[in-house]
Amino acid sequence: MRHGNKVNHLGRKTGHRKAMLQNMACSLIEHKRINTTIAKAKTLRVFIEPLLTKSKTDSTHSRRVVFSYLQSKEAVTELFREVAPKIATRDGGYTRIIRTGYRLGDNAEMCMIELVDFNELYNNNAGKKTTRRSRRGGKASEGATTVATEETTTAVVEETTVAEVVDETPVAEVVEEAPVAEVVEETPVVEEAPVVEEAPVAEVAEETPAAESTEDATTATEEEKTEE
Repeated sequence: MRHGNKVNHLGRKTGHRKAMLQNMACSLIEHKRINTTIAKAKTLRVFIEPLLTKSKTDSTHSRRVVFSYLQSKEAVTELFREVAPKIATRDGGYTRIIRTGYRLGDNAEMCMIELVDFNELYNNNAGKKTTRRSRRGGKASEGATTVATEETTTAVVEETTVAEVVDETPVAEVVEEAPVAEVVEETPVVEEAPVVEEAPVAEVAEETPAAESTEDATTATEEEKTEE
């Protein structure tokens, strides 16, 4: 009977089970994610998370304790050099189990177990924080309102700057185009001026012979008077 027995033996003896978990833990540290069954993944999580917590303190004693479980110098070096700085700010829950369906052979439920801090897709979505508004008054609601007001003010400032830029651009174009239009309109007036000045010249040329004829007439009358 199974009264009080909380350990899943996974159908293996003690030595076989420990060696299997040891190899799976080294593979998880090296590759950051592995595919296995749900039962093995849950047992591996219980086995490896205390070792991840131990790796936060980089000391000789911590390295020796972790090495006694993993029995791999490469895995211990990888754990303390690359994994430990990533999980330094996390208090627990270093691994994530994602179900992937059922195996074709024996219909066992499969999953992927991975280190949480090495999944960039989930971390990018988790970085976006949403504020929850509540009707109850308190410090939490005040903090949410202050965040909301700051976001609205920044949005208003961005909209005003964009509106100013949009309004100013056509004005600059109109100012630059205005003198060009005036120059184009004034150019025909300069071409009409010579036509007006040529008309009186022709009249003066025609009037000069008339003046000479009058002078000839006066001289003729004077000569006639002298002859008489």
